[in-house]
Amino acid sequence: MSRARRFATGVLLLACAAAACHSESAGARKVAEQFIDEHYVHIDLEAAKAFCTGLALQKLRDEQRLTQGQQIDESTRKPTVHYRLVETKDDAEHPTFVYEGTIDVDDAGQFKRKWLVTTRRDGDEWKVSNFEEFD
Repeated sequence: MSRARRFATGVLLLACAAAACHSESAGARKVAEQFIDEHYVHIDLEAAKAFCTGLALQKLRDEQRLTQGQQIDESTRKPTVHYRLVETKDDAEHPTFVYEGTIDVDDAGQFKRKWLVTTRRDGDEWKVSNFEEFD
């Protein structure tokens, strides 16, 4: 095989590997954002559990226990939440994403939070394995 052909083959293999890595990261990011939608935007901890495993799932169960008896329904004054991705750590085993959320509360103003969401494979699916909230 000529040197030029080996080089082209190498470039093609690297491109395919990068595309596969991006595809994996995209799946992890999708799960992270589905989790954020349920947990922070819709305030539906039960629905958020479907996207979690391990420590993240335990944290949600703890939150449910702590908020037991507090109904969230149509009459609940919910904040409006918007978020954007601000950082990605493309780790093949545990892709991690940092989101900045802007929370608007009627008659109480606006504030920002950041959410660190770590994902991992759980069988054939990506799941949120941990999450943290900070200023």
